[in-house]
Amino acid sequence: MNRRTINAVVILGILSLASILLIQMISINKTAAIQENSVIIQQREDSLNLIHFKDRTYIALRDVLTQIQINTSDSSDVFQAVQQIDTNYFKVDFNTDLTSFQLETWLMREFYNQNLHHDFAYSIYDCFDSVTTFSHLIRYSGTEFQADSSVQVERPSYEFENMDHYFTVYFPNTQFGNSGVETDGGYSPYTYLIVIVLLVLLFFGYAMVVIFRQKRLSEVKTDFINNMTHELKTPISTIGLSAEMILRTDFKDDPDKLKQYASLIFKENKRLENQVERVLNVAKLDKEKISLKKESVNIHELLEEAKDNFEFNSSEKGGKFELDLHADNYKINVDPVHITNVVYNLIDNAVKYCEKGPLITVRSWSEKAHFIFEIEDNGIGIKRENIKMIFDKFYRVPTGNLHNVKGFGLGLYYVKLIIEEHSGTINVKSTLGKGTVFTVRIPIN
Repeated sequence: MNRRTINAVVILGILSLASILLIQMISINKTAAIQENSVIIQQREDSLNLIHFKDRTYIALRDVLTQIQINTSDSSDVFQAVQQIDTNYFKVDFNTDLTSFQLETWLMREFYNQNLHHDFAYSIYDCFDSVTTFSHLIRYSGTEFQADSSVQVERPSYEFENMDHYFTVYFPNTQFGNSGVETDGGYSPYTYLIVIVLLVLLFFGYAMVVIFRQKRLSEVKTDFINNMTHELKTPISTIGLSAEMILRTDFKDDPDKLKQYASLIFKENKRLENQVERVLNVAKLDKEKISLKKESVNIHELLEEAKDNFEFNSSEKGGKFELDLHADNYKINVDPVHITNVVYNLIDNAVKYCEKGPLITVRSWSEKAHFIFEIEDNGIGIKRENIKMIFDKFYRVPTGNLHNVKGFGLGLYYVKLIIEEHSGTINVKSTLGKGTVFTVRIPIN
């Protein structure tokens, strides 16, 4: 996946996210506007219903009071006698005795006439005896009012300072002022929008991480294939040319020349075999757990042997190898084969990535329960953005189309794998153009 494709994915993702936000915002605003209008309409309806309820109740109670006056010759003021204590609670004053049966009969009749089909309960206060009589709930069944003695009504607690008789009427199941519009439990719609946006951002971020990881993996694989092609092409070409010379040339008079070509074929074939073996070994390490055969190894002797090997191979090219060994406990329990490979891989890298005569310094010291050694070189160094990837399998620091350094990008991957199998750590510090330092820490026991 090239950079242009990734940029297109990012732009499309941002546009998609912006579209989701825009649509959600428009939807939320429309829903809020509809809900607000519904609340306003419902409040208006409730207000009108309350006014109608109040008016009809006043008329019904005045008619009841008029009936009381007619039957008892009461001369109390009809209009001032009826009071609304609460939305669904009314009080009526009068000046004579009244039975519950009379009041209940008149109330049911007048409420029915005024289409007040609401359940109600009443009470009568007798000022002579200071006794209040409470009724049961009177239900409207759909065609008539009927007393329901099984239900006790909890009335509002009001104290009236009144020296006269009065009765109260309470409508327990009649409520006004509720908008009737359900809310979402107190959560703002924007809360859900934020949650959705966070989830989308999380998914988008994860998708981008996967895309960039796949892009880097693709680049690494492409670089590995290019390197492998270059590495294998040279020995194959050399073997082919040598074999052709053997077939086309008569070596009766010069048998040494024949041995020279045969030796060249053998060496290049061995080189080709080693390259393939390195790839296969790393693949094998990925599939199987490494089996370490540990034994006590003198690491200082191993480092001194590495120095001797370097001096032997660099006799023509030059270079310098310095040892600065100060570890107190340098005999540690490790796998000798793998640890030797680790040391030689690091030294080999120090030589390969040096444009002048290599200067390699190996130091060692002890620190608590660890043996520590570091290998410092004067090579080309590594850029900061590449350091974190040098231990990845097949990764090689980009060099464009130049293939002056041989390898498949497996050396440092193998080194880190072996060090971690020994419960150790490896760190790297590098300055571009000055050199690199690899520090290895291995537990002594």
